[in-house]
Amino acid sequence: MTTQQHIYWHTTTTMPNDSNIAPIPAKVDVAIIGGGYTGLSAARTLAKHNINVVVLEAETIGWGASSRNGGMTLTGLKPAMQTVIKNYGRELAKELFQCSLDSVDIVERIVKEESIDCGFARTGHLLTANKPKHYESLQGEVDFMAKEFNHNVWLVSPKDLRSEIGTDIYHGALVDEVSGGLNPAQYVAGLANAAARAGAMLCARARVTKIERRERRFVIQTERGSLEAESVLVATSGYTGSVTKKLQKKVIPIGSFIIATERLSDELSHELSPKNRMIFDYKHFLNYFRLWDNRMIFGGRAAFFPENENTVAQSGEILRREMMQVYPQLKDAKVEYVWGGTLDFAFDEMTHVGEEDGIFYSLGYAGHGVAMATYLGATVAEAMMKRNIKEHPFAKFGFPSAPLGLYNGNPWFLPFAGLYYKILDWVE
Repeated sequence: MTTQQHIYWHTTTTMPNDSNIAPIPAKVDVAIIGGGYTGLSAARTLAKHNINVVVLEAETIGWGASSRNGGMTLTGLKPAMQTVIKNYGRELAKELFQCSLDSVDIVERIVKEESIDCGFARTGHLLTANKPKHYESLQGEVDFMAKEFNHNVWLVSPKDLRSEIGTDIYHGALVDEVSGGLNPAQYVAGLANAAARAGAMLCARARVTKIERRERRFVIQTERGSLEAESVLVATSGYTGSVTKKLQKKVIPIGSFIIATERLSDELSHELSPKNRMIFDYKHFLNYFRLWDNRMIFGGRAAFFPENENTVAQSGEILRREMMQVYPQLKDAKVEYVWGGTLDFAFDEMTHVGEEDGIFYSLGYAGHGVAMATYLGATVAEAMMKRNIKEHPFAKFGFPSAPLGLYNGNPWFLPFAGLYYKILDWVE
């Protein structure tokens, strides 16, 4: 059995395809660029308020990272909350953390309201300590999160770790029971159906090539024709391009890659992850993994460059080695699928929403996009309707560009960034 360069999640559901390409409307109230979680969630919200909205997707709906990720709906932000308090103050940090809790809630609510069969479950997440000093840091995290955010997390000591994960490679872990997991392709397909039922127009194969401001309206050119819109929302994440150059220069596209094993026995699956947690480690160059349908879904930043045939193949080999280091009992397990997707990182690793040249945006999910993109799609849409985007918690701090203006949208520095993080992990 050979490894396929194919997205495993796509084999579990019928993804939106080219069988029914909707025509480009002449005029809309809101045009959304990007057919992933952000765009579809925003479209659903707007359509439910009788706003005439269209989603313009360059490929097929849900084609990008929204159907290629690990399916983890996580609490928290990419930076540690200690860092968020230090950088933005206690009051705003509490607002932002509450948004992360609300983001998991909104996924759960949408799944229930729209009857999306995607296996959503709050199985919690497990943050593993790669070194003893990491576990020492996690010990302080428990008290910090309870005191500052009234959020309960708890520790698993090294001697008790087998109750959570079938390996002895780590030095303890932290558990957050609020996080959950789902099948991302089933979820994004369900979200697309929900948006369409609400009245949103979903236009695939409609790559935007130009946006012009004309008085109070925008004229948007696509590969299939043009349209006018009163408002525009950019929801392109790691695929943000030169059409919105100012935003492209603030977002770094980073590849993330995943392998999926053959189906494992019930006994082995239970040994690997007794409580079916969403698991990720403490490293900068991190691995993340979980079970789905008795398959080990194992991902990581094996290569920083976005996905292509070469980076996917190389990453598959790296991830298999990493997986066997964590789980030696998988040395004979067949890896059936390998694929990649492109994430979006801001230079401060924070998520950002706001308005640039009259165009709204929500970008920079840094690996937290399943829940946060769903939440921000809905709340940014609400802010657009109320015309109070500046009051949104994620709009209350600056969206930085590259230091010294050394980035024009081409991430030439990614190999150096990858080497830097590897060295940092080794030093720490």
